[in-house]
Amino acid sequence: MTNQYITGSMIKRLREHRKLTQLELAEKINVTDKAVSKWETGRGYPDISLLESLAGALGVSVIELFSGEYVVNTNRASNMLRFRLYVCPVCGNIIQSTGEAVVSCCGITLPPLEAEPAGEADPSHRIRIERVEDELYVTIAHEMSREHSISFIAASRADGFEIRKLYPEGNAESRFKIDGTQYFYYYCNRHGLFKACCQFKGTLPLT
Repeated sequence: MTNQYITGSMIKRLREHRKLTQLELAEKINVTDKAVSKWETGRGYPDISLLESLAGALGVSVIELFSGEYVVNTNRASNMLRFRLYVCPVCGNIIQSTGEAVVSCCGITLPPLEAEPAGEADPSHRIRIERVEDELYVTIAHEMSREHSISFIAASRADGFEIRKLYPEGNAESRFKIDGTQYFYYYCNRHGLFKACCQFKGTLPLT
């Protein structure tokens, strides 16, 4: 399993980033420098029991080590236009980030969801947005069984993200604040993520 995720080039890059020699890294995790050399040249792989200590010595999380991606915090201001959504297929957990991230749940590294324009969806996945006083009332004419349902509806704004979790046997509907809402996202557990512009004059022919 490890040879699918942890590459020698990744270990070498992280080691050099921390200005460690192979011997210094080896001493930190109680292996020989020959073992580290084998990992970096692809002639061997670290035992799974070493992953936590190896990640710690390299200054990354175990998830980053497994993914092969080094996530650097440059302390940039978040941009909601760069947000990503993730849904765990095991527990249904919904995770939102404000940019690229390595996200894991239930032992699975999750890919970011790609949204399909709601206007291209079949009628059962069309969204209806109506203004009710000072709120937006959002409904989707979709079955809500345990096997096939809308898992959540979310409103995206320039300054934040608002998610409403839905449950089987309920209705695919929710209310959101009007101010600043630009897009709606909603997730079908069979057909994936859909995206709709925030226009509130009935059922939307959307982007």
